[in-house]
Amino acid sequence: MKLALITGVSKGLGESIAKLFLESGIHVLGVSRNVNKHLEKVAASNQVKYHHYPCDLGSMNELEETIEKLKVDIASYDPSLLYLINNAAVIDPINQVSNINNRDLQYHIQLNTVVPMILSNQMLNFTSSTDTTFICVNITSGAANRPIYGWGLYCSSKASINMYTKTAALEQDILKTGNKIIAFNPGIMDTSMQQTIRSSTKEAFYEVEKFKGYKESKQLRSTDTVGGILIDILNDEASIENGKIYDVNEYV
Repeated sequence: MKLALITGVSKGLGESIAKLFLESGIHVLGVSRNVNKHLEKVAASNQVKYHHYPCDLGSMNELEETIEKLKVDIASYDPSLLYLINNAAVIDPINQVSNINNRDLQYHIQLNTVVPMILSNQMLNFTSSTDTTFICVNITSGAANRPIYGWGLYCSSKASINMYTKTAALEQDILKTGNKIIAFNPGIMDTSMQQTIRSSTKEAFYEVEKFKGYKESKQLRSTDTVGGILIDILNDEASIENGKIYDVNEYV
C-alpha cells in the first residue's frame, strides 16, 4: 500500500498533487495551516483516506509536534511505499537584501529550507526501521540556478534544497537503501505566489514587468498540468534518477 505525505496542500500545486494521488487510489496525509474541504470530497469519492494536519510550518514547536503525530499515523498504515512531497514555500520577502528584517529572513529560511530538510531527515530515519521504501520530492525553482534582484532569500533557499537533495541522494546510493530523493522544478504556474510577485514594486523586484507579462501572455501553466507531470515521473518508479533535479520544461 502506498501513502503520500504532502506539505502545503491547502492550495496551488500542493492541492493538485494531493488530488491526483487520491484519484489514483493513494492515501494522503496533508500538512498546511488551512483546511481543504475539496480534498476530503475527492478522497471520499475515490474510497481512499485523506487526513489533514493543521500546522504553521514556520513554528518549530508545531512542526515537531506534527511530526510525532505523523509517525504514529504512518505506522498505523504500514505502507510499502511512502512519498514525501516537500511543497510548502514562500516567496516573501521580495526586496533588496539590505532591506530585509531578521524575523522575515528567519521565517523564510525556516519554511523553505529547514522544514523540508527536517521532514526528509525524520522520514528517512523513520522508514529505515521498517520495510517501507521512501521517495522524497523537494519542490525547487529555476531561481536556485541564478541570482535574481530582490529574490536573495528565495534563490538561496532553493539552491540549498538542491544541494541537500543531491547530498542526501548520494548517501542513499552509497548505503544501497533503495530510497530515492529528487527535486522538481515546476516552472511558472498560475498561483497566489505569482500574484505576490506581480504586486512587487520595481525597486524591490527588478524583473516585475517580465512576470506581469507571463500572466498577460498566458504563459502560466495550471497546477493540475504540472502536478500531472510529477505524478507521471513518480509512477515510473524504476526510472527515477536518484538525486536528479527534474525540470517541468523537459516534459512540455
